[in-house]
Amino acid sequence: MREEDLPIDRSCHVVYSKPCKRQMREKIALHYPAEQREEVWERVQEKYVEFLSDWRTDLGGEKNFHNGAGGNYDCIALMAYYVVCKDVTSLAEIEEMEGELFLPSFRKLGKLKFIDINKPFFKKLLHRAFLNAKKQCDKWGDFKMNVAPFDKDQPIYYEFTECPTAGFAKKHDLLEVMPALCNPDFAGMELIHARLIRKTTCSNGCKCDYTICGDKDPYCRVHPEYRDEQGYRRNR
Repeated sequence: MREEDLPIDRSCHVVYSKPCKRQMREKIALHYPAEQREEVWERVQEKYVEFLSDWRTDLGGEKNFHNGAGGNYDCIALMAYYVVCKDVTSLAEIEEMEGELFLPSFRKLGKLKFIDINKPFFKKLLHRAFLNAKKQCDKWGDFKMNVAPFDKDQPIYYEFTECPTAGFAKKHDLLEVMPALCNPDFAGMELIHARLIRKTTCSNGCKCDYTICGDKDPYCRVHPEYRDEQGYRRNR
């Protein structure tokens, strides 16, 4: 089915991104014989439409930057793919797919060798980026975000106390997928010489906490990373 023919309410919803479509179709081609691929793809599209039929309508559509590649709607699409293709896919594959969607902007920054969160200037710049993100969250009401004041001698800290994707996963009994959608946050920070220290998320706790420091900061060693039994990357 062509994306323009999907029966969704375009006054409030958007279609998954082109990179997300490419990821899903590539994986379908990997797992299914040629004669089954279109039928499987249409089932994924139908599940996506079904998911949107009773989802929030106040997320800002195309105007909200959280609805771009790797964002709210791509996460819903990946959950649709997971439900339809559960017999052949895995959470590791979903995490890989979300990483391919979420990480390109961090990879571009990482190629600029001078960007290093260990340096005070870039640490301050990153904090300003999070303050701007909070303004966008306040505008659209999708994430409830709090950002701590900047302290040059302490890691950056912000948190989400509400996440639309986590809310969707809870509603549809798909919390098992959330580690795959949350874990790429760690890889994004690593690409800019930073480390994310996280102990909980909105899907397995009451908030998603982001403590961010340079990768040379002793704070990293005090809070080693591990994967819990659900698959979340977390810190002690």
